[in-house]
Amino acid sequence: MIIKTLAVGPIMANCFILGCEETLEAVVIDPGDEADRILRALAESNLTVKWILNTHGHFDHVSANKPMKDATGAPILIHAEDAPMLEQLSDSAAAWGLKAENSPSPDRYLNDGDQIRFGKITLGVLYTPGHTRGGVTFHTDGHVFVGDTLFAGSIGRTDFPGGSFEILKQSIQKKLFVLPDAVQVHTGHGPSTTIGDEKRTNPFVGENASFQG
Repeated sequence: MIIKTLAVGPIMANCFILGCEETLEAVVIDPGDEADRILRALAESNLTVKWILNTHGHFDHVSANKPMKDATGAPILIHAEDAPMLEQLSDSAAAWGLKAENSPSPDRYLNDGDQIRFGKITLGVLYTPGHTRGGVTFHTDGHVFVGDTLFAGSIGRTDFPGGSFEILKQSIQKKLFVLPDAVQVHTGHGPSTTIGDEKRTNPFVGENASFQG
């Protein structure tokens, strides 16, 4: 599987391009900004986008939905709980002193247990709320793409509307920490980590966590 990571926009959100090496079909996870740069990265590997996937609805992860859909025609998928955010991206970005373009409405809603296929690759969908009401994680052999649910040594903020530390903790411990320790965790900001490292050392949700919310 081809995996490309681009930190995009002023908040440096990680956008992921996953491609099938056999068919050259691809998905783009969290196109938060810099659509031209994402499109160039796709073209470099001759990849064709089949799906645009949103882990959650915050503007720094979805603000390039519209130009990506305009350029590729690919459907936009997000959980129903976060879909209303797509119509409020301009206002959300303005609160941070930034600019963003509202996203088109999603073409399909994501649900826990869904399977997203592109080429020879299948991504499973895990419902992992807590950072937002509609947060999801995408997983395939040896890899999870978690958005802002889990970070290397940290977790997503829960002080935004729809956030809940207790719900986020349950999502991480019951949906992510049951995966094999070697699984690579591709986060929405910053470096990747592994399930095993976070289980052992994460100060918020790991085995010796001291933070109580």
